[in-house]
Amino acid sequence: MPTRPPIGEVDGKAHAVESMFDAIAPRYDALNRILSLGIDQYWRYRAIQWLATEPHSRIIDVATGTADLAIMAERRLHPREVVGVDLSAQMLDVGRQKIRRRGLSPRIRLVQGDAEQIPAPDDAFDAGLVAFGVRNFEDLEAGLRGIARVIRPGGALVVLEFSHPRRFPMKQLYDAYSRHVLPRIGGAISGDSSAYEYLPASVRAFPDGPDFLARMAAAGFVDVAWQPLTFGIVSLYKGRIPQ
Repeated sequence: MPTRPPIGEVDGKAHAVESMFDAIAPRYDALNRILSLGIDQYWRYRAIQWLATEPHSRIIDVATGTADLAIMAERRLHPREVVGVDLSAQMLDVGRQKIRRRGLSPRIRLVQGDAEQIPAPDDAFDAGLVAFGVRNFEDLEAGLRGIARVIRPGGALVVLEFSHPRRFPMKQLYDAYSRHVLPRIGGAISGDSSAYEYLPASVRAFPDGPDFLARMAAAGFVDVAWQPLTFGIVSLYKGRIPQ
């Protein structure tokens, strides 16, 4: 049974995250739908909308997982190519099966890699996406700098990530759900309770809202913006590579 990855930015975290997602990959999509009551797809749609007004001939989807966001980007934005990058080989295998079933293999390519060392040349993409992945980076700013390296000047990055509801009663309700309900359901269905204990703990430790905007700016992004969704359960962030 995999152990829970360390919380926050800790040396060695990337390997533990890779092992955790390899273990839960076969049930990952089903659990996402169950635990979010299906609203996770709406959140991805909103991330795609934020990118729709930007040039997007080539898009990179970092921490692509099982490629849900990459597939949605291809379907809604019609770029020439989407490249998905993820640490977990098992998650990528599930994603490739979905891509083949939809006949999208020529336009979506999945590769194993880390945000800090994306296997692509500088300025290779018009835009970037990350959904529910930045809190898993071993070094947040290094990961953001790695993404910035492969986006051309003027290109945009859109990040979708869990955040902290700040208002009563959603703050209290979500805290109770994430601490007590989510780990039990996730553990029962996936067989790995540690993975679904890690999720709420990693969200609580993540520097969301203005703190994350500051981390984006420190990594070189400009014109940064933040939009909470669904009472602050998740947030959208956007930044641009300077011209």
